[in-house]
Amino acid sequence: MILELLSHRRAGATICPSDAARAVTGSGNDWRPLMDEARSAAAELVETGEVVITQHGEVVDLDTARGPIRIRRA
Repeated sequence: MILELLSHRRAGATICPSDAARAVTGSGNDWRPLMDEARSAAAELVETGEVVITQHGEVVDLDTARGPIRIRRA
């Protein structure tokens, strides 16, 4: 879902992991339990070199990042 969402964004645009969780669950508030899975999926995509994780526009390491993150195509 992360790559699908990014494919609809302009080059350099980012998404929040919650965007992917919301897209998977549809409407409502039942997306929150999927946040750990969304972050794990993002980590796998970082490992394959498909995306990077950012905070305040700067690339960061997901393992040490605290607070809100964004996902961008590498």
